[in-house]
Amino acid sequence: MTKVEIYTTAYCPYCIRAKNLLKEKNVEFIEHKVDADRDLFDVMMQRSKRTSVPQIFVDDFHVGGCDDMIIMDMNDELDSLLFPESKS
Repeated sequence: MTKVEIYTTAYCPYCIRAKNLLKEKNVEFIEHKVDADRDLFDVMMQRSKRTSVPQIFVDDFHVGGCDDMIIMDMNDELDSLLFPESKS
């Protein structure tokens, strides 16, 4: 099963948009709320080399932020990453 992690803050519209896209695709994800935990923010920065949210990971692949994920979806690349078992 694919592991999806998303680093977020409470009032970030891009975080909400990214989570909504994953929900529309019926993808379960682990949400790390970095505004409530400085250590998680440091982990996010170390993993992504970025300070902005959201930061999205599928297994160990760093998708990037919301716009990066939307572009992958528009280019028909996101589903094969999220659902590798459905590849033919």
